[in-house]
Amino acid sequence: MMKKFFSIIFLFSLAFLVACASDKGPAELAIKAAEETVNSVKGEASKYVPDQLNDVENALNAAKDTFAKGDYKAALAAAKDLPVKAKELTAATAAKKAELTKSWEEMSASLPKTVDDIKAKIEAFTKSKKLPAGIDKGTLDSAKAGLETITNTWSAAQEAFKTGDLADALAKAATVKDKAAEIMATLGMEAQQAAQK
Repeated sequence: MMKKFFSIIFLFSLAFLVACASDKGPAELAIKAAEETVNSVKGEASKYVPDQLNDVENALNAAKDTFAKGDYKAALAAAKDLPVKAKELTAATAAKKAELTKSWEEMSASLPKTVDDIKAKIEAFTKSKKLPAGIDKGTLDSAKAGLETITNTWSAAQEAFKTGDLADALAKAATVKDKAAEIMATLGMEAQQAAQK
């Protein structure tokens, strides 16, 4: 009777080990595939979709921890969605990059002309013997200082774009756009500004 009991226990244990072992391979493959995909996109994902990257990395680490503890069934359950999440991360990264690139292209097409228009207006006022109503020397000096600021900021935005930091490039470009709007308003260029929008 005791021998039969131990035989049953042994068979259950063996069946459990076989079941666990059958989950080990698929879990390992799912984790490895997800890890490779995440690693391939990690650099850009950290720039464009950091929150989504963090979520996927947390899920991946949880699956790896469960696998390391030998709970292959739970690891497989945790890992089964990882390849899909990793692919979604890749797609989201590409989409965000495309969106930011499009925004950059739009800004880089319009901002240099805006800056040139401001520069031309300041030069015209500087050469003029009499400033128009509402604009005095202080206003003109302030506009000149502002022009220097936006010129430098635009150069920094272009540099950020060249190094692949689209988010920083766009932030700087937005600063240029806002400051340029202020300068145009003080110089009485609102009509031109409205026409460019």
